Amino acid sequence: MRREGYRDGVGLLSRWWRRRRRSSAAAAEGGWRARSGADAEHLRSFAASRTGVEAYVEPATSVTPTTLVLVAQDGEWTRRRVPDPAAAWAFARRLGIPVYDVNQTGYPQRMREHTARRRRDEQPG
Repeated sequence: MRREGYRDGVGLLSRWWRRRRRSSAAAAEGGWRARSGADAEHLRSFAASRTGVEAYVEPATSVTPTTLVLVAQDGEWTRRRVPDPAAAWAFARRLGIPVYDVNQTGYPQRMREHTARRRRDEQPG
């Protein structure tokens, strides 16, 4: 039963929220297209310049898009956005590096150790 003149999401904030959601989604979509070449090139150069690189696919969440994490043998790592998990798997296979689903395997210990070393080295004193 619908009343005459009734709108879903009545009020100033609901109108603002609807518009904001649409515009930020469109901006995110356009941002991916603009950066995708640079992201792919960064991942390619990271894999080419380091030894023992493995790829870990991180699924999209409500806050972040799907990402691909590359981890080198010494634990150094980098993360970049990818369009979807299938694209991440295909990209890693084209590079000829092992690829894993981070939900299945978790992150490698060397990645955590590298991050801990960097934090320790960056602390003043």
